[in-house]
Amino acid sequence: MGLSKRERIILIATLASVGLLVVVKFVIDPVQAKRDELEAQRQQLLGNLNEAEMLIGNHGRMQKKWDAILSDGLQSETEAESRILSALREWSGAANMALSSIRPERISSDRGLQEMIFTVAGRGTLESVAHFLWQIETAVLPVKIKDMQLGSSSEAGDSMSLQLHLSALYLGAQQEQGETGQPEGRK
Repeated sequence: MGLSKRERIILIATLASVGLLVVVKFVIDPVQAKRDELEAQRQQLLGNLNEAEMLIGNHGRMQKKWDAILSDGLQSETEAESRILSALREWSGAANMALSSIRPERISSDRGLQEMIFTVAGRGTLESVAHFLWQIETAVLPVKIKDMQLGSSSEAGDSMSLQLHLSALYLGAQQEQGETGQPEGRK
């Protein structure tokens, strides 16, 4: 059985189409998918490289900042307690807020930075409480508010009560510091 010229052309076109479909499905599509995956990975690695270069570039500036924090920071337990108590009295005076109690609690830790918790209670107007909290949040000292309770005896906000737990960080006496502020043996 012989194929006519027209049938041969149709057979060749059909075989070429099926062959092209097989090549696209099993060769070109997987290669394209792998290429897209590699391009996404390349972009992620370029982002990581840029971030690493930025961190390396910032190292000197950050080291100076860390050294300044360590030199200006709270070096011992007694210094931390004294400076924080003094700052709390100063902040409450500037905010016209009456502090009824300040109680420091020492938290023992065998790690580098130590933490001291101050329980502070006071009364004042809404504005004075807001000003007091703003001074704590913008302080140069290494302190942060861990939790806070705010109450009012009137709707006008002319008599607010505040109780908060303030966390302060300081260098422990048992920590031996090198020149860079890192524990000995890690320079």
